Amino acid sequence: MKRRTLFITGLALCLALLALPSGHTAAAETKFEISYPAALDGGPITGRVFVIVSKTDRTEPRLQAGSYNASVPFYGLDVNALKPGEGAVIDAGVLGYPVESLSQLPAGEYFVQALLNVYTQVRRKDGHVIWVHMDQWEGQHWNRSPGSLVSEVQRVQLDPAKGFNVKLNLTQKLPPVVVPPDTAWVKRVKIQSKLLTEFWGHPMYLGATLLLPKGYEQNASQQYPAIYVQGHFGLGAPFGFTTQAPPMVEAVETAEQRKARLNRSARESGYEFAQAWMADDFPRMVAVTFQHPTPYYDDSYAVNSANNGPYGDALLTELIPYLEKNFRLRAEPQARVLTGGSTGGWEALALQVFHPKFFNGTWVLYPDPVDFRRYQMSNVYEDDNAFEVPAGDWGKLIRPLSRNADGQVTLTMREMSRLEEVLGSKIRSGQQIAAWDAAYGPVGKDGYPRPIWDRLTGKIDREVALYMRDNGYDLRYNLEKNWAKLGPDLVGKIHVYCGDMDNYYLNLAVYQLEEFLTAAVNPKAEAVFEYGRPM
Repeated sequence: MKRRTLFITGLALCLALLALPSGHTAAAETKFEISYPAALDGGPITGRVFVIVSKTDRTEPRLQAGSYNASVPFYGLDVNALKPGEGAVIDAGVLGYPVESLSQLPAGEYFVQALLNVYTQVRRKDGHVIWVHMDQWEGQHWNRSPGSLVSEVQRVQLDPAKGFNVKLNLTQKLPPVVVPPDTAWVKRVKIQSKLLTEFWGHPMYLGATLLLPKGYEQNASQQYPAIYVQGHFGLGAPFGFTTQAPPMVEAVETAEQRKARLNRSARESGYEFAQAWMADDFPRMVAVTFQHPTPYYDDSYAVNSANNGPYGDALLTELIPYLEKNFRLRAEPQARVLTGGSTGGWEALALQVFHPKFFNGTWVLYPDPVDFRRYQMSNVYEDDNAFEVPAGDWGKLIRPLSRNADGQVTLTMREMSRLEEVLGSKIRSGQQIAAWDAAYGPVGKDGYPRPIWDRLTGKIDREVALYMRDNGYDLRYNLEKNWAKLGPDLVGKIHVYCGDMDNYYLNLAVYQLEEFLTAAVNPKAEAVFEYGRPM
């Protein structure tokens, strides 16, 4: 019996060893377990949990993660009805960015932190019931959104080869946003939108920050024209206006030093702008920025959208009339002009195109793609993949997303898409590609935006591309198709400025827009296009 037992035991051991892949040992367990106490939140919570891993604690790890320009490793996982005390596990199988898996982290000392981004269930007017992160006036910044649960920073030794199991307890909620106080020059408003609240089945808000002209209070009967400055969510004053002098001011700055600084920054400081704005000879107007974050991005793109709702209508029929009534703005087209750069550049053009009689001109700076044949570096009507470019019969080249002034690629579309997939499933990353999907694209069967390409493979969905075009979001196509109707109200109103080597290749779509508007007749567009050199 004893020999038989030993034989069976030995045979089982041999079989177990043979079952292991040749040359490999069993993988060590690498995971983080994240939980929260009932004293912090009664739960359950649906949302997305993150673990952030950093080599430094100069700032909290959560504040070092999530940017496509620079990010420490972080990993994200959806949680559904997570109860207090229940653990959410992030292990080597959870996708991360820029290091794809915990198993790929180099062994060493790290500072780690967990965060739980809380979602809200909404029942939309279109019948869909979905879970989304409702902006808390932070501009869809997952790592500093009020109400998010965060852990203390832990200093740990991690070695994927040996394995680890780190428990992180979420111990605090991030506090509400502190809105800057009004001043004599800068005023802020926030109103609930009836249209958007009805669409989302949840209270939705619009805001504005206004920069008042000199003499506004002293001339109580005076009405003013408005310049609507489009761009990302922010609570700062329009044009960066500030009366706080920077360390080096014009009084001690030589002409050569100022020229060098402006070359570096490509713009004057907010303090310099303020000196001009407050001068006696500066034209009197009110500068306005909007706050219109959505559950998908820090900004709605200022248009009506199947996914976002009627933001275009809400801005024009609710927010602007409120501002005109309460801040003595002239309520007439001649007194409304637009400007903005990047996202704001696209919005400044779109608002003028979609509402040609409402605004009296737009000054568009380096706009997001205005022709989807140049959707960054993809032609979404013809290309099959957003990540790769065919090179002959056998080769493939990587499609870039951004570059520096020397032409060096700084980010690829594949990397950006993976970042967004880590930040949020179902187009809930709060990042750029998700913003376009939500603003321009159709609603998917599950109620979330249907993506224009798969975030992991890059395969382009042609139906989505054509939906975007046919619903007017390809602005060049929209103008060309509808020029006979739109043209008479747009003559002389479009002014576009862009670098000829834009960091995000935005100049390529601008060239296509210029080609059409230059050739347009009946009427002639009289549009202005100017390009700058990077170096």
